[in-house]
Amino acid sequence: MKNPRIVCQFSCGAASAVATKLALAQYGETHDVQIINAFLANEHKDNRRFLADCQAWFGQEIVELRDEKYGADIIQVFRRERYMKGLRGAPCTKLLKRRLLDTWKNPGDVMVFGYTAEEADRLDDFRERNPDRPVVAPLIEMGLGKEDCKAMILRAGIQLPEMYLKGYDNANCIGCVKGGEGYFRAIREDFPVEFEELCKVQDELGPGSYLHRNRKTNERFSLRDLGDGPIRRNEALPACSFFCEIAEQVFVPSERPQQATQDIIASFR
Repeated sequence: MKNPRIVCQFSCGAASAVATKLALAQYGETHDVQIINAFLANEHKDNRRFLADCQAWFGQEIVELRDEKYGADIIQVFRRERYMKGLRGAPCTKLLKRRLLDTWKNPGDVMVFGYTAEEADRLDDFRERNPDRPVVAPLIEMGLGKEDCKAMILRAGIQLPEMYLKGYDNANCIGCVKGGEGYFRAIREDFPVEFEELCKVQDELGPGSYLHRNRKTNERFSLRDLGDGPIRRNEALPACSFFCEIAEQVFVPSERPQQATQDIIASFR
């Protein structure tokens, strides 16, 4: 029986990059490993540089998927779908990423997720909701956290995405609608053009598109009315823990792990 295809969802973030590198090391010789990325026009342009650097690190082409209906543009999604975020999440995630990736996948594909050790509950939730969809999460299996992944990228000689260097938690679109008030204060300060573009969308769509609520009155307010307050960025410098020492030896041929480490790696092959 032919081995299933292994599909890595590379999101231009440190976690998905390390998860992909581990998957290639574990399955590259026995399975057809595919690396896919959903292009988004609203990400920082440095994400493409990071993708190219990681592609060289992987030693394998990254298949870039691009939505055509909305031009891979979250602003077009918001305007045409007439909302920015709902009870089931953001339409941009569904239409520009999830639906695009789902149309590309084949039945039986094993998906590689970049969930980190801090996100084990997200993996449990996914498996509970999707018992028939096989997934692996090498970062969780190896106890790797977000900061571990950042440090491993640096140790590989790759500069982190510009959004990370500015202090943001991830390399999502500039002005991700899932962000809180502190996050959008940072976006307003660092990316005024992109912030204004989102404000214009809310001007057009009205109160139903407002992302935040006044804690005292419980009334929603637009980004234009976002007041002063704390600016929330992740300022912690990446530091590698014991677990990334183990994980790096999976893909560094000159430093093969000892038996105890091999047992850990074998547990999720």
